[in-house]
Amino acid sequence: MKQVFVENVQERDWVESPFLVRDKVMAMAKNGKPYMTLKLMDRTGEIEGRVWDRVDEFATRFEKDDFILARGKASVYLGKMQLVVQDLERLSDEQVELSDFLPVSTRSPEEMESELLAKVASLRDGFIRRLLESFFADPEFLRRYRTAPAAKAMHHVYLGGLLEHSLAVANLVDDICRRYPGLNHDLLVAGALLHDVGKVEELCYERSFDYTDEGKLIGHIVIGVEMVDEKIRAIADFPRRTATLLKHLLLSHHGQYEFGSPKRPKTIEAVILNFLDDLDSKINGVRTHMEREPDNQSGWTAYHRLYDRYFFKHSFGDEAEGLPREAATPASDPPAAQGREIPPQTQVAAAKPQAPAAKTGGKGGEQRSRGMSFTLGDQLRGKSLDLFSTEDDKE
Repeated sequence: MKQVFVENVQERDWVESPFLVRDKVMAMAKNGKPYMTLKLMDRTGEIEGRVWDRVDEFATRFEKDDFILARGKASVYLGKMQLVVQDLERLSDEQVELSDFLPVSTRSPEEMESELLAKVASLRDGFIRRLLESFFADPEFLRRYRTAPAAKAMHHVYLGGLLEHSLAVANLVDDICRRYPGLNHDLLVAGALLHDVGKVEELCYERSFDYTDEGKLIGHIVIGVEMVDEKIRAIADFPRRTATLLKHLLLSHHGQYEFGSPKRPKTIEAVILNFLDDLDSKINGVRTHMEREPDNQSGWTAYHRLYDRYFFKHSFGDEAEGLPREAATPASDPPAAQGREIPPQTQVAAAKPQAPAAKTGGKGGEQRSRGMSFTLGDQLRGKSLDLFSTEDDKE
């Protein structure tokens, strides 16, 4: 059992603990001597590892995504904690517990699974219920669905994240349908539970969170539509109109073409799913960012490069005069480096914080971010406001 976690490492600590190697880079110092930079990970975060001695020998012992037992001394360099590794050895899978190395949902998998199956059983549309049951009655699929993260870097980035996010959107659907009568509730619930179903194939999450080859080449939206279509074809007399409307929910749930959506929402249910998905993902993303610095006494978070802003951490009920004087406002300029990983697709855009945030990163497939534009006007600024227009639907 792992004893020392990244979040507990202090300067000058001697650390002897297993880590998951998220990245491994060989380089050459100015004096011509080789060195190695590692990203060492556990469920609480990452720490940079540096190997200065015996580099060639250690490099042959392990590869990226291996588990290693690292021994070294912690030190702070340029404001960031790092581990100067003096010895290491590769560990087998049997010697570690995966939950020690990848972040996990705070919700119990068993509890979420029970909630999922109860929600499916409550649906009145027999065809939609049978479709969902055909997915979740498969033990292997259910295991993957309840294990997968919802994304690689933007939101619900932990084991169980996909199921947690999908249930949250489905519960928001219940709330919306109570407020706005006349909506197709069962169709929306199916859209909520299946809109990211392709992520069980798009993402790999056995060691670290990354994209599969299929995920990079096709993406979770198309993968998900293919999975749904295959299940529908196995159900006799499944209504074609229902199938079309459900596939449209999946194809349009990212809202706009520039956010990776093959279609824009053109039914009221699709518009709702787009915004509920976006709402839950952003709430989780901002909360996660706020929780990354539990020891930071400032009233403000560090600068978030993808959302292009700082966030105020205190609740609205706090008295302004209770804030530390130095925490009243964030730094006027974003820090040059925060030590956070930016997905490769977003590094160029993230380096220009003055650019519109809506084009700096990605959610779901994470090839583009929706920024923090919460209003319909913000998301559709400069676009045709006719959701049902056929003139500009040329793909």
